[in-house]
Amino acid sequence: MIGVYDSGFGGLSVLRELRARLPDRDFLYLGDSGRAPYGGRDCDTLLDFAEQCTERLFDEGCSLVVVACHTISCVALRHLQRRYAGASSSKRVLGVTIPAAEAAVAASRGHIGVIGTKRTVLSGTFEIEIGKLGRHRVSQRAAPLLAPLVEEGWEDTDIARQMVARYVSELAGIDTLVLACTHYPLLMAAFQASCSARILDPAPFVANRLADWLERHPGFDAPGAGTVRAQCTSDPVFFEAHAARFYGAPLADVQSLSAESGRLVPRRYGPPKGQVVR
Repeated sequence: MIGVYDSGFGGLSVLRELRARLPDRDFLYLGDSGRAPYGGRDCDTLLDFAEQCTERLFDEGCSLVVVACHTISCVALRHLQRRYAGASSSKRVLGVTIPAAEAAVAASRGHIGVIGTKRTVLSGTFEIEIGKLGRHRVSQRAAPLLAPLVEEGWEDTDIARQMVARYVSELAGIDTLVLACTHYPLLMAAFQASCSARILDPAPFVANRLADWLERHPGFDAPGAGTVRAQCTSDPVFFEAHAARFYGAPLADVQSLSAESGRLVPRRYGPPKGQVVR
């Protein structure tokens, strides 16, 4: 079983591409929606969240975890790989940044734009990975308002189009724009209307790279029944109601998790009302 980890709903757009490319594999999706957004968090907090989510997926029986969240992939991927996926380990952790960088370099004529969360941009990881692949100019812009707007379901509104246009206006001269947040593909129409550059959603490239990786490393997962399960750290009813916008199909029976003593465990009670005493 392959685990897919994201800060919330956005990684479901990656899961959709993984399912289309690998329909016979079993997937478990974990959306840390109760603690999203990640983009403005400090690095220590992100490492803590990433450890908890990755450990939960391993505890559920996943031997391979795909970090779909660009923020975590840019900040914490090496930490997760060293902690859980050493040379002697039977587990592996893969990210989305390198496939995205490879796709951008292949598509670009020389000037790549990257738009993502504040933490993704501050990490400089995209600049580093693109620099390993070619002599491309890289311009970046943090867009902290876009992910919350998509979470609200406002992607097809005038305010969404105005926000995207404002952010993109600061990336003059680019020929390729990487959507370095899993929420942003839902704003594709707004990006295409505001930018003449090629707009690159990394998710299909991530799926192709994972399929190639599994062919070279067959011991880390095997074909199954093609099942999909999902877990979240927020209200599962709310999560299910919004999931179809990202995944393209309904998700049912989402399990709710809560953080207790530094670990994610099944929630023992419903969403609280009124005062909460612990």
